[in-house]
Amino acid sequence: MGSVSAEISTTAKKWRNHPPSPYSLKVDNFKQLEKFASSSDDKYQSRLFSSGGYNWKLNKTDNGKGFISMYVEIDSKSLISAPQREVFAELIFFVYNKKENKYFTVQDVEVKRFNALQTVWGLRQVLPFDSFNNPENGYVFEGDQCEFGVDVVVPSPVTNWEILSFNEKFSWNVKNFSQLKENRYTSNTFSMGARQWVLWLYPKGDSRTDGKWLSLFLLLADCDKPKADEKIFVQAYLRVLDPHGSNHKAYRKQLL
Repeated sequence: MGSVSAEISTTAKKWRNHPPSPYSLKVDNFKQLEKFASSSDDKYQSRLFSSGGYNWKLNKTDNGKGFISMYVEIDSKSLISAPQREVFAELIFFVYNKKENKYFTVQDVEVKRFNALQTVWGLRQVLPFDSFNNPENGYVFEGDQCEFGVDVVVPSPVTNWEILSFNEKFSWNVKNFSQLKENRYTSNTFSMGARQWVLWLYPKGDSRTDGKWLSLFLLLADCDKPKADEKIFVQAYLRVLDPHGSNHKAYRKQLL
């Protein structure tokens, strides 16, 4: 088993009406659970439950120096099946309060990385044991019942993203321009904004210029065409440089 880690300074506590979604542990006799835990290193480990496509266990302990401690452990078989042999998850721990008819929750606000070296994450101090064990507070009710739970939220892989790039440049040196015979020339492929691009050069202009203008176009390379539902916004400066001075020609284009 990997080492146990706890983060106390990065937690958020609040009340919540709805119960935990993947797993809840309802205890009919808490004193009997304490006796059972005392013979197993003060720990109770739940059965496996599934969340986010992986299997987990909830560990409830009383070794937090006067606090109830709660941890989540990922099943080792789930790690083997993970594409990168690691899983990221957000953890929210629950303790039901009958008096309030709500769940007291403690969330570790940092996403935790589970891997072969770190299979367990949790909180050493979820709730003071004296406060929990006092029937007047509502955590222990109807004789000796109580309820614990956890939400394990595994973020979905990123399927949509946006890349914003500035001030990227590409220069194309065309030699012997006056001797060019072809209607169109294509530059080498170059990378900008995580995309592949090319320039098209028409020495005597394309079909819309009647041969009176030089034409220059920016296009995505054939190897990097957008998907059917994908849009790419580009603001490009197309420049023709004067090698003998500063009489450069520059044109700004916005493309979608």
